[in-house]
Amino acid sequence: MAEPVTSRTVSLEVNGEQIEYEVPTRRLLVHFLRDDLGLTGTHIGCDTGNCGACTVHVNGEAVKSCMMLAVQAEGTKVSTVEGLASDGELTALQQAFNEHHALQCGYCTPGMLMSATALLARNAHPSEEDVRYALQGNICRCTGYVNIVEAVVAVGGNG
Repeated sequence: MAEPVTSRTVSLEVNGEQIEYEVPTRRLLVHFLRDDLGLTGTHIGCDTGNCGACTVHVNGEAVKSCMMLAVQAEGTKVSTVEGLASDGELTALQQAFNEHHALQCGYCTPGMLMSATALLARNAHPSEEDVRYALQGNICRCTGYVNIVEAVVAVGGNG
């Protein structure tokens, strides 16, 4: 009987950089990003896909990285919150989060930013209802969501 495969080399693009890495086959994408690549902006909140703190983009789609194995990311383009700012310049959404006081403890912020960025990529001018719908998979225990929604709507020019 053949030995079970316990690790595999994955090749993917992370924040614009091509990566090839040997990972255990059962390693979650969130742990690969945080522990192996040192991208600690992707937070671990619940490990069950309920809170959204671990949201990243896989081929442009918002994905909860605690619900995906690293080996499933083979051949994809993954973006984390560290990949949003370009040359140290915050995105309009990151600036709006600051201006609208859309964060308090900051734990949910990376996931909120990634989910909102995905929304803005497919709907440049979302309504408040659109934003609330897009962020429904992200939990914040501090802000009550009002300022978060205002920040995203403002970036879309509807605020």
